[in-house]
Amino acid sequence: MITVKARSLKEQEGRSSKEQTARSLGEQLGVAVAVMGRASTVLQHAPDLVDPVISGAMGLNEAYAVAQENKAKANSAEVQLARLREEDPALAERVVEGDLTLAGAWAERTERVEEDKRQRRVATRLLDELVPPLAQARGTRTFSRYDPAYASGTPITRETIGHAMTALSEMDRVWQERDLP
Repeated sequence: MITVKARSLKEQEGRSSKEQTARSLGEQLGVAVAVMGRASTVLQHAPDLVDPVISGAMGLNEAYAVAQENKAKANSAEVQLARLREEDPALAERVVEGDLTLAGAWAERTERVEEDKRQRRVATRLLDELVPPLAQARGTRTFSRYDPAYASGTPITRETIGHAMTALSEMDRVWQERDLP
């Protein structure tokens, strides 16, 4: 239990790629892989029992049985549907109406979450690339020296500038709403 807990703490610190596997740790310490697996299950599904196991107040097998029950409860259809209702009520309603299976709803939910993450990454990279150079151009002679003949892409027009001003206004509003620096 101590080994599994220590490995978990090191993984949380971002050092997991350098750490030994549970199998190699178990072999090195003379602990059966099955015992390491049980300890991992306790850590994941009954974390409140980790310290009692370490202190000897509770046996690993007893804690493992509780962890297995917790794991089964977490995976039950009712619990999954309740969690889906919290995270995405529209998808949960489609499941209740029979338009979508629970597994299908979770797959769709996962896909939506991943797409949202992808879009946030793309938007962040785009803003990181565009806004700092624009901010550096402020107060310089850059704007007065602009020549459409030298444009590498589509030349900038007043309409493009208007869209950029709208985008920067929207960006300022969002930054204020989110209390970003």
